[in-house]
Amino acid sequence: MNQIDQKFYELMDVIRPLSFETVVENTKKSFLQLMPEMQKVLEDYFKKYPYWGKLDIKNQEYEHFKLTATLFKDHSEELQWLYQNLNDYRSKKVLYSVLKNWYQYDMTVLEPCQEKNYNHYFDLDLVSCQNEVFVDLGAYIGDTIFDYIHNYGEKSYQKIYAYEISDDILPYLKKNTEHLPNIEIRNKAVTNQNETLYLSENTNDSSANSVMEQGSKPIEAVSLDEDIEEEITTIKMDIEGSEQKALMGAKNHIRKNHPKLLISVYHNLEDIWKIPKMIEEMSENTYQYYLRYYGGSVYPTEIILIAIPKK
Repeated sequence: MNQIDQKFYELMDVIRPLSFETVVENTKKSFLQLMPEMQKVLEDYFKKYPYWGKLDIKNQEYEHFKLTATLFKDHSEELQWLYQNLNDYRSKKVLYSVLKNWYQYDMTVLEPCQEKNYNHYFDLDLVSCQNEVFVDLGAYIGDTIFDYIHNYGEKSYQKIYAYEISDDILPYLKKNTEHLPNIEIRNKAVTNQNETLYLSENTNDSSANSVMEQGSKPIEAVSLDEDIEEEITTIKMDIEGSEQKALMGAKNHIRKNHPKLLISVYHNLEDIWKIPKMIEEMSENTYQYYLRYYGGSVYPTEIILIAIPKK
């Protein structure tokens, strides 16, 4: 057993016999061992980006610790399944490092697994693109499109579909991509069915805007299976927690076309295992799985699942 395997299984073996309450208390204790300034940084961050549960030590709000404990106690088998099905040790190191940070707020483990060679999503050792129909969910101002073209060139795609929900971002997306051929911008949310949803605006960061079932600002929501008829070869998703539903709405494309899947899996504490499990069930063992880490060294964000169809 190599040192990455050993560290992962030791971590899981330590947590497995503990009660839910003990895991909550252990994560709380680890958090309280941080410097007060760092505790404040994290509390403010979780408030600004409410993906990982509320945390307010002064007012005894511990939802974040409870969600973390739920991950380890209810889904240890799924985490082990994911570890065993990751296709390289770079990915396994990412998973171990993320879990160790979540459990112990260990800030020494993240920087060594940061991906510094390639752009987000486009690990050239894994992702090969030519003649693509590329779907960009969460296109923002076109940053992923620019990275795609930087890595593969303008002649590497037939068409790019760019989905973006934020009205204030759309003018920038259109302006930034107007010189590029065959870019179709769609002001739609992507989910598991065609319906009307409502925009939920993050007042701190418009890139973190999301959708919800009720509200005052309606937006058309679609499934990829209904919205795109042609064969899709690559799908990128960074849609602030809607990735699972978008994946369900693309299951026919996944089963028929086996597109490359480049998916953000950090917008909650379950996507990291749940999304590869969903892909596996949809595709019947036709994908290989990798994790890459592009985030910082304090709390893990920018975790990308790369699912490549087997040859």
